[in-house]
Amino acid sequence: MDWIHTVLNVVAPPLTLLLLCLFLPLFQLPKLFISSLCSFFSTEDVADKVVIITGAASGIGEQLAYQYARKRACLVLADIRGEILRKVADTCYEIGAPDAVTITADVSDMNDCKRIVDSAISHFGRYYGDITDARSVMDINFWGSVYITRVAIPHLRNAGGKIIAMASSASWSPVPKLSIYSASKAAMVAFYETLRVEVGSDINITIVTPGFIESKMIINQDALVSVFPMGKADTCAKAIVKSACRGERYLTEPAWYRVTYWLKMFAPELIEMFLRPLYLPKRAGSSITSLSNMIVNLPGSKAILHPSSMRSPEIKTE
Repeated sequence: MDWIHTVLNVVAPPLTLLLLCLFLPLFQLPKLFISSLCSFFSTEDVADKVVIITGAASGIGEQLAYQYARKRACLVLADIRGEILRKVADTCYEIGAPDAVTITADVSDMNDCKRIVDSAISHFGRYYGDITDARSVMDINFWGSVYITRVAIPHLRNAGGKIIAMASSASWSPVPKLSIYSASKAAMVAFYETLRVEVGSDINITIVTPGFIESKMIINQDALVSVFPMGKADTCAKAIVKSACRGERYLTEPAWYRVTYWLKMFAPELIEMFLRPLYLPKRAGSSITSLSNMIVNLPGSKAILHPSSMRSPEIKTE
């Protein structure tokens, strides 16, 4: 059997590259044409449909709640920070949501996830969409998404519902000091891509891979985010809702972050050569600062790269 692998090791890479060059344009051109038509003529009305949003007390989750409220969707908002969550619900009422239920819950707890879905069913009698937004670490980012999705799938099948999975561009970018976070988001992408195959057309799944977006999670993380222009949460939320209503499979916002995926696929060494000096000093424990720290200390750098909300002292906290 070893000789088969030896032959494939030699033949498969150039043959695959040749086939990609020949057939990828033929595949992508009609796909691009259909996608363009859908962007103009196909959008979904979510008025009076029930949408569950976890992690809804701040950041992208909060902005998603506002975007769906403006489209008059009925909301089930869940977060571990109940007091802040109720303020978000009040705002949702003010801008158009016919109803907004708040649930104080920890999505890393399977029982809490079941309680969120059961509350949505008992209150509204139906269930349309599940948006999994998370705050950090593996038990929340990955297992929290798995738990609530597992509980929701039977109801989503019956309703022809949707799942919006909030992953991250960190799922493919080997950014130093974000190894556990990146691993949790990569696990999310793999889970929802596999789930998409398993459920078929019964449930539409949109996997969102945002870049650095203004949120509470990245406050005091200047050295990590300063070198990249940071997106606004409300702009990102608008793009997510529009993408989900069109039934798109993937969304990266801001869109230019997708370039890093192609660099990772075709030139991973370049990514590593760029990121290591950017985020790490030349020697561990060295007093010499990393390039990212030098950039963040440049006069006016934050004014150019960061939204005003991330430079303001009036940022929502626990």
